[in-house]
This record gives sequence, C-alpha cells and structure tokens, in this order.
Amino acid sequence: MAILDSYQRKAKITTSMLNYLEGVTCNEVTGALYAFPRVHLPQKAIEEAKLNNCTPDEFYCWQMLEATGITPVPGTMFGQKQGTHHFRLTILHSEEKVAAMYDIISRFHKEFMLKYKDEEETEQ
Repeated sequence: MAILDSYQRKAKITTSMLNYLEGVTCNEVTGALYAFPRVHLPQKAIEEAKLNNCTPDEFYCWQMLEATGITPVPGTMFGQKQGTHHFRLTILHSEEKVAAMYDIISRFHKEFMLKYKDEEETEQ
C-alpha cells in the first residue's frame, strides 16, 4: 500500500509541477509510470528545430537531455496530434529524486523559453 500511495503522490506532484511551467499543460497523471505533457513552443524554437532537421518536440527533448541529463521521449514517437508538441516523462524514481528532477526541469524549461522567446513577446 505504501508503494501505491507513493505513486499517487508522485503523480500529483508531477501534474502540478508540469502545469506550473509556462506553456506546458498536462492532464492529471493517473498512472504510476508516465506523464505526457503538451508543450507550447515559441515559433523561434520551432524554426530552430527545422534548422536542426528534427521535429520541435525532438529538439526540445534533445535540448533537455544535453542541458540536464534527463531523457524525455518526444511525443512524435507516440503519434501525437498534428501541430501539437508533447514529451513523455518517466516518474518511477523515488519521491526525493522526483522533486529534485522537477527543480532541474523547471530551470531548464525557463531558460529554454527565454532563449527562444518570440520577438513580439520580447518587445511587449
């Protein structure tokens, strides 16, 4: 029972943390293994992905891997809806490691969004 309670706590923490991030929406995580958030990427990041010959979500995932060592899986691997961008995140780690991982992801995401912020957003 303690393991199931831990899974439920991690699922709630995961949903809350992901929905806190700018441009990220995540349905409530109801399973014990994965979150599948949608990430609304700035146009500048989408264009950079094209220059790097990959999809926008692949680009985002590669950037996260290179910056943090965390390995999300691009949503394109799962047949996501055309025009949307997602990634899959495994949440099997201990609660302590999950909390630390979210601090790292939050920092990465904030820096990524700032780096690729669209010009019109910067001017406002």
